[in-house]
Amino acid sequence: MSDYMVVSPATGEQVKSYATIGDADLAAAIGQADNARAWVRSTTVTQRAALIRRVGELHTERRQALAAIITREMGKPIAEALGEVDFSAAIYAYYADNAAALMADEPIALSDGAGSAVLRRGPFGVVLGIMPWNYPYYQVARFAGPNLAIGNPVLLKPAPQCPESAGAIQAIYDDAGVPAGAYTTIYATNGQIETVVADPRVQGVSVTGSERAGAAVAELAGRNLKKVVLELGGSDPFILLSTNDLDATVDAAVAARFGNAGQACNAAKRFVVVDELYDDFVAQFRAKLTALAPADPTAPDTAMGPLSSTLAADRLEDQLRRALDQGATLLAGGERRGNYFWPTLLADVRPDNDAYREELFGPVAVVYRVGSEQEAVALANDTPFGLGSYVFTTDDEQATRVADQIDAGMVFVNVVDADAPELPFGGIKRSGFGRELGRLGADEFVNKKMIRVGA
Repeated sequence: MSDYMVVSPATGEQVKSYATIGDADLAAAIGQADNARAWVRSTTVTQRAALIRRVGELHTERRQALAAIITREMGKPIAEALGEVDFSAAIYAYYADNAAALMADEPIALSDGAGSAVLRRGPFGVVLGIMPWNYPYYQVARFAGPNLAIGNPVLLKPAPQCPESAGAIQAIYDDAGVPAGAYTTIYATNGQIETVVADPRVQGVSVTGSERAGAAVAELAGRNLKKVVLELGGSDPFILLSTNDLDATVDAAVAARFGNAGQACNAAKRFVVVDELYDDFVAQFRAKLTALAPADPTAPDTAMGPLSSTLAADRLEDQLRRALDQGATLLAGGERRGNYFWPTLLADVRPDNDAYREELFGPVAVVYRVGSEQEAVALANDTPFGLGSYVFTTDDEQATRVADQIDAGMVFVNVVDADAPELPFGGIKRSGFGRELGRLGADEFVNKKMIRVGA
């Protein structure tokens, strides 16, 4: 059986399998990517940006077909799938619009005033992207978009359950006029990826995925002296300290947790609520998530589909069972039918419960009662992860104070679903390191060459 196969999580149907790349073809793909550096040397940033713009335009032109693919592959509701395609197109447009400015020379003021110095950004070399299954287009856009504009040839390993969307993206790059070798999809095994990382022609690796996958690739990259960017798991806190509109705040909480059936690394997963709001928040949160039943992802009005695979549902079911066995209280949900998992709310998850430290990658929320701002911050930071966070308060000074104290790469105050192409995305601690999107994302795999000229 092939490692790469489309299996509908909604129906269990095996749609199509894709052949794993052979070792000889993989070696040829690496060589072709290395040869594409000659194309880079013959083009300007502006010319490469035009190609990236066309890639984004083709996403828009093919949005219906692209969305249908990921609904089939990983069960994303069609409305969310269309939104992902649109956001991906916006990312390509951002880098097309800003590539020249992001790669512009940066003058350096010399302390002795003798001559001049400049920081010149240039291509880094061939880079490998190892992609997850939960956002098949968005993840590729935020990695490949800036790297192609910079001039780094890209080797792209998709998730095994998303080969069809990977092929659709490859077709877009080809049809946009990106030359052979500059963007190459490789349906490779984990063993073959070790060969790619070790190859001296490959200069960097970006991984979006689990802690286990990130640690394995980082170890391999370290042994081979390759730069690596890791965007791994998260257990983001949603801290509620005060509100003038509890209904709107609860709506934000539902959106922050249950988008993409809760299968997002930066979804809010732990809801930390001050004592005076706790009972009312839990009552409304429970009512709204109970009404959010999973349904057919192909229906236009479906808000939540199945989990991405039987394996994903099995893992979440095991986590939930262990959490309850270790003392957690089930306030709502907990039901599973096939790969459909009903929105679930837990309380009384103590530090000795496995769920206190784990990432629950699915529609399970955990609520905590706290007595003060200080207690809220301490609980929010008591996690091995540090990706994103959400703070809701009516006090501007408190918002700034709490945001400064949160151990995370991102803090969103009084807003959810506010990611944007210009905003850097990434975390600290076991959530990884490095950034994607924005200026910082375009500065990861860049040769920042210092050039000094004497007086």
